Amino acid sequence: QVQLVESGGGLVQPGGSLRLSCAASGFTFSSYAMSWYRQAPGREREFVAFISRTGGRTNYADSVKGRFTISRDNAKNTVYLQMNSLKPEDTAVYYCYRFDSNYWGQGTQVTVSS
Repeated sequence: QVQLVESGGGLVQPGGSLRLSCAASGFTFSSYAMSWYRQAPGREREFVAFISRTGGRTNYADSVKGRFTISRDNAKNTVYLQMNSLKPEDTAVYYCYRFDSNYWGQGTQVTVSS
């Protein structure tokens, strides 16, 4: 059974940082590209970041480019989202997603507020 288990969310002040983790199981992690999405209350789920199978290629939403970094450790079956210079508009539930699938993590809440 495919599982994507997220952690690392929480409350952080504007300008602060968080690192989200997504632990994958139930499939050959290194065979799949991974993504992060987020959804704020009352808004559509939006793309945040993408990383290729080996980590050699990444893509980011314009809204997070230069502030967020997606990475992966295939030996640990984990994908990360390092979030720096956080803004209140980054407040959302963040979801791990296996690219081109119906497999999503449970979501982890990130709240950026003073």
